[in-house]
Amino acid sequence: MANPIYKVIFHNQSQVYELYARAIYQSDMYGFIEVEEFVFGEKSQLVVDPSEEKLKSEFNAVTRSYIPMHSIVRIDEVEKEGTGKIVEVKGDKVAQFPFPAPGRPPVDTE
Repeated sequence: MANPIYKVIFHNQSQVYELYARAIYQSDMYGFIEVEEFVFGEKSQLVVDPSEEKLKSEFNAVTRSYIPMHSIVRIDEVEKEGTGKIVEVKGDKVAQFPFPAPGRPPVDTE
């Protein structure tokens, strides 16, 4: 494949993002993946998908995005781009990693 396209799925707060990009690599910033050259659907489509439009507007002026590795759900190399989207996470099945309250030291479990 001469010019691969990658589908990147990741968590951001209470949403799951699915976007397409041509360049993905491990960042020099420890713990981050760099995503560049975002790919969005055809501009000539008659039907407009609101979730893709929200994604386009959020990444409109972004040339490179640094995504924390722990937020990545999956990265796939695909033959052609699909429709990017932002989906709200519903339900309590995903628990956030517990962080200590600001100004308080972490609890020692040993």
